[in-house]
Amino acid sequence: MASSVPIQIAETIQTAHLKRNPSAAHDISPSTAASRKEPVTLEKSAHFYPDDGIDEDEDEEDVPYSVLRPKARQHHLPPMPDLRYEQSYLHSIRSADTWWWVVLITARDQVMMPFIQGVAYNLAISGWQYWNKGAQLHGSTIGAKVRRWWYGVNNWKVPPQASKLRR
Repeated sequence: MASSVPIQIAETIQTAHLKRNPSAAHDISPSTAASRKEPVTLEKSAHFYPDDGIDEDEDEEDVPYSVLRPKARQHHLPPMPDLRYEQSYLHSIRSADTWWWVVLITARDQVMMPFIQGVAYNLAISGWQYWNKGAQLHGSTIGAKVRRWWYGVNNWKVPPQASKLRR
C-alpha cells in the first residue's frame, strides 16, 4: 500500500492542472495543408526530363510534346475531414444549451450509433454467411458459375465432383 501514495499524489497534481471549462472555440483543430488551396505548378527540370537525344532524330515522325508528357490533371477534391473524436464531439455539443442536452448528444454518439452500426454489420455478415452457405450447397457460387462457363467454352468435360454439386 505504501507504493500507491506516490501514485495518488501524482494523480492529484495531474488532475489539478487540467482545464475545468474547455472551450469548443479554443479547441477547434488547427489549420492543415488541406485547409487552403494552392495551385500546383510543374516545372520542367533535368531531373525528371533528362536530355537523352531522342527528340533530335530527324528520321522519326514528329510526335507532339503534349502526347509525350501530358499535363498533370487537377483533381478538385474536398479537404480531408477532421475525424478526431474530440473535435467532432466538441462540434456536436457546441449548440447544447443544458446539461441534459449534452447527456442526450453523448448517449446518441457513444451508445446508440455504435449499437446500431454493430447490429447492421452483424445482420449483413449473418445474411452473407447464410446466402453463401446455400450457394455452396447448390453449386451456384460465382466461382462455380465461372468454372462451368469456362469448361463449356473450352468443350471440356465437367469433373464428377462439380456435377454432384449442381444437383
